[in-house]
Amino acid sequence: MPIPALIRRNTLLLALSQAFTGAGMGLVYSIGPLMIIAVSGSAALSGLSVTLMGVSRFVIAYPVGRLTDARGRKPAMMVGLACALIGAVIVGLATIGAIFPLLIAGLLVFGMGMNAAQQLRVAAADMYPSSRRAEGLGYVLTGSLVGVVVSPSLVTLAQTVSGGLGVDPLGVPWLLLPLLILPGMLFVSWVRPDPKVIAQRLAEYYPGYAPPEPTSLTGQTGPRDSFSLSAFLSNDARRLAVFANLGAQGSMAIVMISSSLLLHQHGSTLPEIAASSALHSFGMWAFALPLGRLADRLGRRPVLLLGGATATAGAFIATQTNDYWTITAGAFLVGVGWCASNVATTVVIADTTVAAVRGRAVGFNDSMTAAANILVPLVAGPMGALFGIPSTGLLAVALMLGPLLMLLTLDEPEPGVYRQRVTSSVSPAVD
Repeated sequence: MPIPALIRRNTLLLALSQAFTGAGMGLVYSIGPLMIIAVSGSAALSGLSVTLMGVSRFVIAYPVGRLTDARGRKPAMMVGLACALIGAVIVGLATIGAIFPLLIAGLLVFGMGMNAAQQLRVAAADMYPSSRRAEGLGYVLTGSLVGVVVSPSLVTLAQTVSGGLGVDPLGVPWLLLPLLILPGMLFVSWVRPDPKVIAQRLAEYYPGYAPPEPTSLTGQTGPRDSFSLSAFLSNDARRLAVFANLGAQGSMAIVMISSSLLLHQHGSTLPEIAASSALHSFGMWAFALPLGRLADRLGRRPVLLLGGATATAGAFIATQTNDYWTITAGAFLVGVGWCASNVATTVVIADTTVAAVRGRAVGFNDSMTAAANILVPLVAGPMGALFGIPSTGLLAVALMLGPLLMLLTLDEPEPGVYRQRVTSSVSPAVD
């Protein structure tokens, strides 16, 4: 189906918003561990910045999903970006002032804001039928590539500026972030109508589109706004996609902690560390569109398998060496694998849920990945300290092996259509 002009316009606006605001999360992962060490004085807490992002996502993901289901996607994104702006300023001031409790609070506020704004994934999926849904999501996520360039540029600029001001260069990039977040909010405000409204009236935008029978979650008839955990997990495709995404997120968390520390220990400068993180982020976003198209043409299952295998291989490579480019290459592969898992999982959930519950469904998935971000660093940190960082690569392999084997049992006769093993019936994509 051709994409209507209004949908193209809204997709561009969401992509631009993602482009302007994406640099913030890059800072968390590139210099976050170094900020924690600088302010707290403890290398043992180096994984705390990644953990705090997981905590903030775990706390906010489902409530924000509930808000978007009730009020629409735009209000949640706007509130999230406003919180991210406030949190960025707090983080910058806390780092410069070396105030550890304030730094923790700022990271939590920033993380909750940025993760609330991630409902733009739901907004992107809302505006497309199943046959082009992954492609539409890919367009929006590709906007994050701008953040890949901006994030190391902010660090480099901050290092130059901080010398004249006599302040910690780790804090200055955060004070520059509002200059990017404000335009991102403006782009979201221009999206019309709310993507949830489009999702509920897809046939008006795509001539010839025939909506499926109304259900809340595929396999569960009843009120269109009903959501339950048991119904969510009863669907084979949703359940397996979430498990696979958890494994990929675990690999991501391991590399987030280990790569910057390994590079710092072996004499890499802040700009070099930021550049390595930027290449990782490039892998996270650069292939969102081709992977989305692949998911629309070959199916979600092949992309999930590709994502899990690539993320695991990357995590293993990145943790087995002290070489700058080998670590960076491994982190890049983790980014590509995470991208494939993120796109495919989001689309599987959108395929199998109606708009009235889609925000909560994606929010639940985000809460699960947040739990992985919380728990994996708590295991990987002590493991690395006791047995060496290479042991964390083995942990990544262990986390992904089970989900990959389970994915082999997923029956997807055609892209976006899933056969339940229990009922042996085909569950159609639900819009």
